[in-house]
Amino acid sequence: MGKEAVRMEKKNIDWGSLGFNYVDTDKRFVANYKNGAWDEGALVDDPMITMSECACVLQYAQTCFEGMKAYTTEDGRIVTFRPDLNAQRMEDSCRRLEMPVYPQDKFVDAVVQTVKANAAYVPPYGSGATLYIRPFMFGIDSIIGVKPANEYQFRVFTTPVGPYFKGGVKPITIRVSDVDRAAPHGTGDIKAGLNYAMSLHNIVDAHNKGYDENMYLDPASRKYVEETGGANFIFVTKDGKVVTPKSNSILPSITRRSLMVVAKDYLGLEVEERPIAKEELKDFAECGLCGTAAVISPVGKIVDHDEEICLPSGMEDMGPVTKKLYDTLTGIQMGRIEAPEGWIKEIL
Repeated sequence: MGKEAVRMEKKNIDWGSLGFNYVDTDKRFVANYKNGAWDEGALVDDPMITMSECACVLQYAQTCFEGMKAYTTEDGRIVTFRPDLNAQRMEDSCRRLEMPVYPQDKFVDAVVQTVKANAAYVPPYGSGATLYIRPFMFGIDSIIGVKPANEYQFRVFTTPVGPYFKGGVKPITIRVSDVDRAAPHGTGDIKAGLNYAMSLHNIVDAHNKGYDENMYLDPASRKYVEETGGANFIFVTKDGKVVTPKSNSILPSITRRSLMVVAKDYLGLEVEERPIAKEELKDFAECGLCGTAAVISPVGKIVDHDEEICLPSGMEDMGPVTKKLYDTLTGIQMGRIEAPEGWIKEIL
């Protein structure tokens, strides 16, 4: 009865018209780190943050974040997908940025609390919309010398977002970038805000020149494919093998790691994680960008300066293997297909 009541009290939102934009919801979780310890944290109403003009995050960009979603399953449950991996990845980011780790069990609990408190904003099954969840942490006390903050805030907010592919899937066109996303032995493998700040000029430039995204190469040799500004690559060979780039400067996408399990264990495909040379691009049958927002965005064309590589899968729809991967993973997330043990965290 309690669950049903929660499910019935949805906000009066036109779920189909939502874009990928921030919509204020009722509650967010806030915890503070001070004098070497985290407080208990609490759900609060106020979306505004008050801090010093000299807060470390404003001066030296000491911040990291995660992105995940809550879904309404076919049988009406509210669930999220592999939050333990987001907790682990945020721990890795915090350690690299000299920030205190928010304990993984408390991270998952904070996500659960925040989604429960905003259950009325979780879009209904079949709407194509989902509830986006953004955990993040930042240095909040005044720091003028270049050093880590002493005080931090960890927050989780949610916002309903629309289907990524409005009006159907259309493969995108990407370009091989002349700009590097990461530095050798740098921060490319963590989800630091600074990684995204440096990519903004390049994505605006790409859009201005008619491309949907940038393909970044490895920063050391510029011979191998790495990722885009916000997603990992997957490729499908002409004989049906699913291949993904291997590098120490790629963010370990939870979606990409999950797709590789789906390819091997659900679809019976051969999978491989290895360095992928730029010269190989012309030999692939399919290409996709994978991440939380779209799951997979199919790529139809890659432009490497004066060379155009048109994928055999074309510019009209996902390639056949990419489509199977997409349908299977979204089926798992939405409860239509049985999930591997531990992948689905039930919230309500």
